[in-house]
Amino acid sequence: MQITTDYELIDKEKWIENIQALRTDTILKDKSKIIQSLSDKIITAVKSRAPKEHFGILFSGGVDSTLIAFLCKKLQLDFTCYTVGLANSTDLENALITANRLSLPIKAKLISLEEAEKIIKKTVRILGKEYTNVVNIGVGAVVVACIEMAKEDNISTFFSGLGSEELFAGYHRHEESDDINAECWNGLVQMWERDLVRDSLISKEYKIKIETPFLDRELIRYAMQIPSELKIKDNIKKFILREAAISLGLDREFSFRPKKAAQYGSNFDKAILKLAKKNKLKYKKEYLDMLIKSR
Repeated sequence: MQITTDYELIDKEKWIENIQALRTDTILKDKSKIIQSLSDKIITAVKSRAPKEHFGILFSGGVDSTLIAFLCKKLQLDFTCYTVGLANSTDLENALITANRLSLPIKAKLISLEEAEKIIKKTVRILGKEYTNVVNIGVGAVVVACIEMAKEDNISTFFSGLGSEELFAGYHRHEESDDINAECWNGLVQMWERDLVRDSLISKEYKIKIETPFLDRELIRYAMQIPSELKIKDNIKKFILREAAISLGLDREFSFRPKKAAQYGSNFDKAILKLAKKNKLKYKKEYLDMLIKSR
């Protein structure tokens, strides 16, 4: 699905129209067929978006980015995984372990609090007052840090696992919902304001392209026909995606690894709180508001 044109995000109304056009009442039943078809569609989504030149993967060691990187290696594509984190970052630790075990090319950076402060300020400047909030800055700072690290490699395209959480029910709110697939549809619609604006502003700033295989039109259409009970099973979120990853050859250790959201796994969220306290402020929002006012 086309999300941007010349770094400009499509209109919110157009995004919603595109998502609504993919709705269907069909619910699939055969688990083995679902896994096979889902696996095929994920491969197609990755392959069709791969540029000919060297590209980057925003890599955290979670199932989404690991599966993308694993498939890119199988397809013999030219890529490097990029990962960042502050001290005691679970994402940084998991990413390095995963890349080592799967022989993935990776560049990783341990970020100090001082470096994090510069990145956070830069992210606030890019997103501006309207889109600066604790979640956007925590997640956006990870993307900005990876892009900054990849500058020396002249990377102009990155792959991101964005969209997987909504398709396969990866959030706590999906667990709490009485209708998991209905919540998935709602989340897809709301992605424009919650995720796409943030990433498009960053990509425009750096003149890079962020490819999102999980937001492939046919993959969305198919994933939203998968029954809710295969998306969350035995208290495991994104269950069917993890099963598909195994069928594609990814070890269970990586397919079923638990994962924190980017702002938590990288420890950028903790960095925002530490910087707030350093400035004698109690809340993260107060610190971000201070940065907005000082621009």
